[in-house]
Amino acid sequence: MASDFQLKEQLPDLTQDIVDTYTQVGTINHLGHCPLPNYEVVIQCIHDLQEILFPGYRQQEGLHLGNVAYYVGALVDGLHDKLTTQIGRALRHDAGVPCHSEGETDYEALGQAKAVQFLKQIPEVRKILALDVRAAYEGDPAVKSPDEVIFCYPGLVAVTVYRLANVLHRLEVPLIPRMMTEWAHSKTGIDIHPGATIGRHFFIDHGTGVVIGETCEIGDHVKLYQGVTLGALSFPTDSDGNIMRGNKRHPTIEDHVIIYANATVLGGQTVIGEQSVVGSSVWLTHTVAPRTTVMIDKPRLKIRGEHIDELEDVPNYQI
Repeated sequence: MASDFQLKEQLPDLTQDIVDTYTQVGTINHLGHCPLPNYEVVIQCIHDLQEILFPGYRQQEGLHLGNVAYYVGALVDGLHDKLTTQIGRALRHDAGVPCHSEGETDYEALGQAKAVQFLKQIPEVRKILALDVRAAYEGDPAVKSPDEVIFCYPGLVAVTVYRLANVLHRLEVPLIPRMMTEWAHSKTGIDIHPGATIGRHFFIDHGTGVVIGETCEIGDHVKLYQGVTLGALSFPTDSDGNIMRGNKRHPTIEDHVIIYANATVLGGQTVIGEQSVVGSSVWLTHTVAPRTTVMIDKPRLKIRGEHIDELEDVPNYQI
């Protein structure tokens, strides 16, 4: 079927209608300003950082102690340059400063300083991630080796990106930490805000649907299953009805806590005490004392079968 050229003649007017919205709805376009952080470059940085954190598992094969320093050195050098530019862009945008303004701050120099501060913390991040890998290996009998965790577990991907993004968040780098964790969210189904505080030896089993909010505080040796939400109970507002930001909105999970699938724990004042267990599908909005087990009443299944004339109540002993 041939194209209708009369219909195609409408395209210039259609284009103008679209462009007109760029002034009518100015909050969702970024035109005539300095460039924002580049999404693709930020993702490249994640991949490079994964190579440094877990050398030999992904892109480069044949690494050994004789050549790994050269390979990592090249990655670090490239990350320095990429992060310097991207962090500088993020800082400028956050400050609302147009390009080439008189007496402007050198945002690229600020970006470089923060990039170097970030890179200096990579050794400590590796030490923490080694404990996270151990937590997965020790916490899941289906795992045959730590290599399997590194190759296969989405929980480790999400936690790795979170730990990197959290370093940048603590360095007060805008935009980029959230770009990183939302990329991990899209890949794994696990949503961890970079502002959350998460201790050592942390394991998310299966993972899809897990949500960890910005002001959540999680201790050491905590284990979460799929579908767990650590969220906000409500959003306080000011006298004008605007959401008040920066308050503690998400729960505190103390050391050695296990939270099973699809449990929901809400509220900034909610504390799950150490060595407690929260069962599947529990809804909690209040504090739980240490060494407590919380579960919903065991439901009863209604089964109708070919040889059953009436419904029968069958106890369900799965939690």
